[in-house]
Amino acid sequence: MGKTTTVGQYLIRRLLQRGVKHVFGVPGDYVLGFYDQMVESRIETVGTVTEAGAAFAADAYARVNGLGAVCVTYCVGGFNTLNPIAGTYAEKSPVVLISGAPGLDQRATHPLLHHRVRDFDTQLKIFEKVTVASAALEDPDTAPDQIDAVLAACIRAKRPVYLELPRDIVSMKCRAPGKVAAEEPKSDPATLGEALAEAEAMLRKAKRPAILAGVEIHRFGLQESILKLVEKSGYPVAATLLGKSVITERHAQYVGVYEGAMGREDVRREIERADCLLILGAFMTDINLGVYTARLDVAKTINATSETTAIKHHHFDKIELKDFINGLARITARHPRRKAVKRAEQRPFKPQPSRAVTVRRFFKRMNDFLGEDMMVIADIGDSLFGAADLTIHRRTEFLSPAYYTSMGFAIPAALGAQVARPDLRPVVFVGDGAFQMTSQELSIIARRKLNPIIFLLNNKGYTTERYINEGPYNDIQEWAYHRMPDLLGAGWGCEVRTEAELEVALEQAKAHTLGFSILNVHLDPLDRSVALERLGRRLAKQGGFEPGKKTR
Repeated sequence: MGKTTTVGQYLIRRLLQRGVKHVFGVPGDYVLGFYDQMVESRIETVGTVTEAGAAFAADAYARVNGLGAVCVTYCVGGFNTLNPIAGTYAEKSPVVLISGAPGLDQRATHPLLHHRVRDFDTQLKIFEKVTVASAALEDPDTAPDQIDAVLAACIRAKRPVYLELPRDIVSMKCRAPGKVAAEEPKSDPATLGEALAEAEAMLRKAKRPAILAGVEIHRFGLQESILKLVEKSGYPVAATLLGKSVITERHAQYVGVYEGAMGREDVRREIERADCLLILGAFMTDINLGVYTARLDVAKTINATSETTAIKHHHFDKIELKDFINGLARITARHPRRKAVKRAEQRPFKPQPSRAVTVRRFFKRMNDFLGEDMMVIADIGDSLFGAADLTIHRRTEFLSPAYYTSMGFAIPAALGAQVARPDLRPVVFVGDGAFQMTSQELSIIARRKLNPIIFLLNNKGYTTERYINEGPYNDIQEWAYHRMPDLLGAGWGCEVRTEAELEVALEQAKAHTLGFSILNVHLDPLDRSVALERLGRRLAKQGGFEPGKKTR
């Protein structure tokens, strides 16, 4: 066999080679042996309070780092990660889920082992539905090939994978890992050439071309490629909500986030009036399309993703997104750009001291607050819609589950993102409902002495649902969120009700760099952004409700 190692050490080595330096998780008896091996390695384990929190943290880590990992025990741990892992599949975030499992030697003689649900492969079968590849490592001779194949699928598809590690396999001998095989998928040259020629002909005729960039630009590391195309062509560029911050939003050609009728009117006009729209790496989801208020004519689009390329109604396979974007940059002559669209002028925010804080004015103030050393993490609801028009200074510094839209992402995501990028301070926007779902991970943020600034948008319940259909089910228990530091013995908090109080709180939060800050921002329960109001109307109509109608 030559040089040998153990199955657990083989997996650790492959993760390190892929750039994973931290693994998030909650230990359990079926996976303790593997945890011991990680402790002895160069990987740092980041223990969380909940398995769901670990998976959300690994998701954010993956979005920033390129690959993330979470390690839990069998079934009682694994199933707690199911929702966050489903989200990573939906939004193409490459996360490796490692689950311990009962030892093979125990299964024959002790079938009623703890944590077992139905059959020993029940968890494996369930995760096969929400991952791009999976394997149970039950043979040390084949485990290395299984690990390599599953990790390669994760990197290639930018989607989660599942590895099940029986506890008696962890320390069994297997061959030692060699170098990671180079994986550079290539386009079919003839197909790529034909597609580029057709795209070039279409672009040459265009008088109002534009670019709409999506989330795959982040996932496949194509920010430099898209920037080169933008600057070579002179085309205006917008981002989808999920793709926000694909390039610096201070770029002269960046016009904003396109959300159909939910978004800014100037951005909508720029994209919908384009006579040739390059849609690159975008998921055309209901949220990205403003709950289908978008007006995009397929006959005027060139739509390329990692899976297919379509020029009008002509589809091409076997084309890599990177090759297509780089090819466009080569063939595109600089467009004689018509008069640039004027962005809405960002006037300095002038606080009105006695005025109650509102969602719209709050986010206007945030644009002046964001600095070069910050990244933005937004949970679902007005935390996301209000933040959509913030100007993000550098690329891939805005994180949100804007397609899968699972509440509870932001607090554990702050943990994962700052572990991956300690040079950037997370600015977190989270509603009170979402905060109550995963606030336990603030304990780990405190323990690691991380310093996110958390804006708790306290509107006393589920405001998105309030505007779809009001009812008592939208109310939640009021917490003294600003007193979380008292509970945890770390951090700093305050209450904010007026714009004067907000100004004081912002200065104090920025100065408090040795731990987290949490600002309990009190809002009227029915206060909302324009985007949320439009979204609520669309969803209410689809559900047969009258927007905002009370049912009590």
